[in-house]
This record gives sequence, structure tokens and C-alpha cells, in this order.
Amino acid sequence: MPARSVTGMSVESDAAVAGPSAPTREGPERRRTRLGLSGRLFLVTVAFVAVAEVLTYVPAVANYRIEWMSDRLAAAQVAALVLDGRTSEPVSEALESRLLAGVNARAIAVRGGGTQRLLAIEPVPDSVADTVDLRDVTAFSAIRGAWRTLVAPTQEPIRVLGEGGIGFDRVEILLDEAPLRAAMVDYALRLLVSSLIIAASAAGLVFVVLQVLIVRPVRRLVTSITAFADDPEDAGRIIAPSRRSDEIGQAELALGRMQRSLADQLRQKRRLAELGLAVSKISHELRNLLTGAQLLGDRLEGTDDPTVQRVAPRLVGTLARAIRFCEATLAYGRVNERAPRLARTPLAPIFAELPDLAALSAHPVAVQVAAADIAVQADPEQLGRALANLVRNAVQALEAAGVTNAAVQVAATRAESGRVTILVDDNGPGLSARARENLFAPFAGSMRSGGTGLGLPIAAELIGINGGTLTLDEGEGGARFRIVLAEG
Repeated sequence: MPARSVTGMSVESDAAVAGPSAPTREGPERRRTRLGLSGRLFLVTVAFVAVAEVLTYVPAVANYRIEWMSDRLAAAQVAALVLDGRTSEPVSEALESRLLAGVNARAIAVRGGGTQRLLAIEPVPDSVADTVDLRDVTAFSAIRGAWRTLVAPTQEPIRVLGEGGIGFDRVEILLDEAPLRAAMVDYALRLLVSSLIIAASAAGLVFVVLQVLIVRPVRRLVTSITAFADDPEDAGRIIAPSRRSDEIGQAELALGRMQRSLADQLRQKRRLAELGLAVSKISHELRNLLTGAQLLGDRLEGTDDPTVQRVAPRLVGTLARAIRFCEATLAYGRVNERAPRLARTPLAPIFAELPDLAALSAHPVAVQVAAADIAVQADPEQLGRALANLVRNAVQALEAAGVTNAAVQVAATRAESGRVTILVDDNGPGLSARARENLFAPFAGSMRSGGTGLGLPIAAELIGINGGTLTLDEGEGGARFRIVLAEG
């Protein structure tokens, strides 16, 4: 006996409401060939939103298929109740057709009270494309069935089973798959369009927020750095920190402090450079004047006046020291030492010239050298100047101290890792605490009265540009300077 209902109208109305599918919208903008920070974050946001949509999209389509079949099964239950009330009257073919058409089913079968009733106009097919038992549906089976319906539909009907209503134990229906697939495609398209709109809206909102909170402040930092680099001494180009308390606000504060510090240092260095230029000009002119005065002093030494003969040597010595000071100032005031011409430099020829520096002293000073066959990687001229400065300083210090049996020793030895150590020792009284504190500071590290304090800074600079180091060894008595260079 037939049993069945017509609730399939609700599903048909759902399909009608859906209407034609709208074209999909492109979420991320891909017109830009170069993506900045905001563009990359925008695409990442779209990707994450798309993944979230896919994870909900597939189960939603599968669930829609189950609901669509559940609605048809409910309609079949209502039709079965209607037909069950007409058990005393035969069911006409026209009524069967209307009931089956209302449910969109080929056949309806109900079981109850130990009997089974069938409502069908056409012969029931021997095979079906799929059997769906709504009483036991898993997520995997629902997704698999939805995929098969969308991708590989067949002309054969599908069999749907479910719990019966009042007076029935079970209801079965045979459904054509074409209407189901059409409804699923329509639903899937509508869901896809809404998902794309949500993804694009979320990504656009994130893009705007990132622009305001991160990208624009970072661009402001970059603009400030670029402008400051063009004119570091312009106080108007120092960034004005905002009131933000996050990392960008802290970066603005740090950048502002750094820019102010650099501007102050550059202004100070500019003033020092201008002062150094002025001192160099003054020293140049003063040297010329002192040279003329020294020539006049030399003539005074030839006079017979005993007073002049007594004063003239001291006058000539004073003028000579003043000239040396001017020459040292001019030498240090040069902009830069030339780039070293590094080559394999034997130490023996350079060391051989150092004993001649003892002739500068009025008192005998022995300069002893030991170089053997050692060579270093250095500029010969610059290395010779550095060693001459060290030995000259030692000779002058020993002369000023009046040391008996004064001696300066210069020795070279091979060290580990392809390095050569050169030691310059003297047997003088050593360095004072003040001299040690300002040893390599220009004009501040002189160890004798009237010294310029430029010998050691110049020597340290020459050794440094040749890839070596110049240090003072701590010890008792005398002074020992250590030079370390690469072996040649």
C-alpha cells in the first residue's frame, strides 16, 4: 500500500530563492608587481580566511545533501500517512502520480506491523547508484556521497532509508540524482560567493588596520631616517615621537635620541675640523716665522759677546722645539694617511736605520736591534715611520730622564698563527699614570716637557691601517711597546 507526502515543496522553494549564481569575486589584489609589508600581510590574511572557509565549506555542502534527502523522506512519511487512511479504497494512478511528484521520488516503500507497502508507477529498477541510511550517517560517508553526486552523477536512482513515523517502522524512497545535484550546485555556488565576500571583507579590514597601525608608522620612520641622512645637522629633520607606547613608539623614541646624538656629534666634529684647519694654517705660518728666527739665532752664535754666546744656544734650542711642534701638528692635521701598499717587508733593512736615531740625543743612548730573517706583511714606508716614532720617543725620554747606560732594544719574534711580534723596550723610568691614561690621545700623552704628544697616536694609526696592533705592555721599570703584524 502506498504511503508518502509532499513536503518536497520546501526544498523546491529553497532552490527558487537561491536564483542564478552570481559571479565569484576576486579577493586579493594582484595588480601590484611589488608587494610591500601591507600587501603581503593582506595575502596571508586572505589565505588563512580561505583555509577556514574551505574547512567549513565542504562539510556544509555535504550536510545540505543530507538535509535535502531528509526533507524528501519526511514528505514521504506524510504521504504514507495520507495513503494509510485510504486502506479501504483503491488508490488511483493519478493520485499516486501526484504524491510521487510532490516528493520528487520514483517510489515510496513503508514497513510497519509486519507488512510492507509500495507506491510506484514505474517498475522499480534492479540496481541503485547509492544507498543512504539516514539512521546511521557519518561525516566521512556524507562528504564522500556529496563528492560523488557532484563529480560523478549517474542516471540510476539513489535509495534513501530513514525512521518511520506513527504506525511505520521504516520508510524508503527512490530519488533521481539530477534534482539533488542541481540543488547542491546552486547551494554550493551561493555559499562560495558569500565565502569570497567574507574573505575579501576580512582581508580588506585587516589591510586597513595594518596600514594605520603598522605600515604608516614604519614608513614615517623610514622617511625620517632618509631625510636625516641627507642633512644630519638640520634639527628640523629629527623625528618627533608620537604618543604611542608600543614597540613602534619605542622605536621612534630611540630613533629620536640617536638622531639628536648624531647631530650633536657631527656639529662638534665640524667645529673641531674647522678649528684643526685654523690651527694648521697658524702652525704653517708660525713655522715659517720660527725658521727665519732660527737662522738669525744661528748667526748670533758666531758673535764674541759672552752674554749672546750663553743665551744663543738656548734660544736656538727653543726655536727648534717650536718648529718641531709646528711640523708635528701639520703632519697630524693631514686628512688621512694614504692607503697602505701591503707587501712582504723584511724587517732587517728597517731595523738597520733605527740606531741612527740615537744621534738626536746629547747623551749617549744605545739602540740595539735584532730582526734575523723575519718579514711582515706591511707598507715598508709606513712601518718605518711607526718604528722611528717609537724609538725616537724612547731616546728622548731616556735623555730627559738622564738615565745612565741608556739603551733601547728593538727585537722581532715569530708568534703563533702566522703573526710577528715586535718589541720596543727601554730601560728608562717608565710611564707616569697620566701618560698611561692618555697614551694614544693626540696632544695629551706626551711623556716629556715640551713634547707634542703626537708620536704614539701617529704610530698607532700607521700600524692599525696595516692590519696590526700597537699596545703598551704592563711591567716594572722602563716602557715596552708591542707591535703585532701578519707574517710576510
